[in-house]
Amino acid sequence: MSAMNAFYAQSGGVTAVINATACGVIETARKHGKDIANVYAGRNGIIGALTEDMIDTNRESAAAIRALMHTPGGAFGSARYKLKGIEENRAEYERLVEVFKAHDIGYFFYNGGNDSMDTAHKVSQISRRMGFPVTCLGVPKTVDNDLPVTDNCPGFGSVAKYVAVSTQEAALDVASMATTSTKVFVLEVMGRHAGWIAAAGGLAGKEPGDAPHIILFPEIPFVKRDFLRKVRQCVTDYGYCVVVVSEGARFRNGKFLADQGTRDAFGHAQLGGVASVVAQMVRDNLGYKYHYAIADYLQRSARHIASAVDVRQAYAVGKAAVEFALQGKSAVMPVIKRVSDSPYRWKIASAPLGRIANKEKMVPRRYITKDGYGITNAGRRYLAPLIRGEDYPPYVNGLPKVVKLRKRPVKPKLGTGFVV
Repeated sequence: MSAMNAFYAQSGGVTAVINATACGVIETARKHGKDIANVYAGRNGIIGALTEDMIDTNRESAAAIRALMHTPGGAFGSARYKLKGIEENRAEYERLVEVFKAHDIGYFFYNGGNDSMDTAHKVSQISRRMGFPVTCLGVPKTVDNDLPVTDNCPGFGSVAKYVAVSTQEAALDVASMATTSTKVFVLEVMGRHAGWIAAAGGLAGKEPGDAPHIILFPEIPFVKRDFLRKVRQCVTDYGYCVVVVSEGARFRNGKFLADQGTRDAFGHAQLGGVASVVAQMVRDNLGYKYHYAIADYLQRSARHIASAVDVRQAYAVGKAAVEFALQGKSAVMPVIKRVSDSPYRWKIASAPLGRIANKEKMVPRRYITKDGYGITNAGRRYLAPLIRGEDYPPYVNGLPKVVKLRKRPVKPKLGTGFVV
């Protein structure tokens, strides 16, 4: 039997190291050419399969694929496009299988978060029903760090490092001017339901009184009176107050502080701007001069300050996904298992997609201080190893060197359009 092809797609918000995972998938597949003939990448994620718009990665040089290790963004294009349930949206799943069959694709590697794991799981099911079983592997990626089972998610370590460093540096700036200028600085970070990224800001503080003085987690209901009291106390005690707030901070009734009433492509509340809400609250009630910043895409694209641990883990899950597939495993995801905190050691295992899809892992209460505004020693022990080590990209004329792939297309075979 001749070797089958593989399809790889990137999904959802990208990370500083998602391309390292792509490198892991492609390089490992190339080492097993007798089993995997070609790796086709979806142009703009899963949409590339639905529209039969795929990129032939075999036409990229080994050097170009290796350079993905230090290139941020999604090299093949990503998309926020969620396939619904099989019964309510069967046509799209059937279309995927038809494209896979037409191109002799026997392996599907879907690099994404919660929704992506659900898609990979469903494709494995319907492909069997259609008589063309596809080996489906979910490959973890999310800065939110909210996938269950795995100890942590590739992409998180680097954004955590960026946020911790930025919090430390901004705090020194504010402290130096607090006597005559800004008293309160607010940094908004990503995290819709889980406050892992906000928690990482807590790594900047090493001694009592160090910033950040307040972390606002989605897991802890926001109480305006208590928050303002805490801000006033910090300014009194330290001369200034640094706040790290998750975009998903919410009131007791569950409403987001920054809910704009709009929805994204996945049907999630469109968030953003919680920093200005919090800062305005401080000014209106306490009268302090403030500044705020929104880390936004900067936090997830900062490959120049990526965690070396994160880079290694991102490559490792891509490599393991291919190896698991060749071992006959399907409907599973490579997961990171922590062996020890000090020294930090980890290994890769596998877990069924059914245990992961559409589930979220929140920050445990034991990682959050009793008052709800900081991280505990247990939280610090969990977070600290994930930001360790530097893996600087090569620089040219003062800027990081990145790769631009050729992205040669795979010739369509079905000859029929499909609108998404």
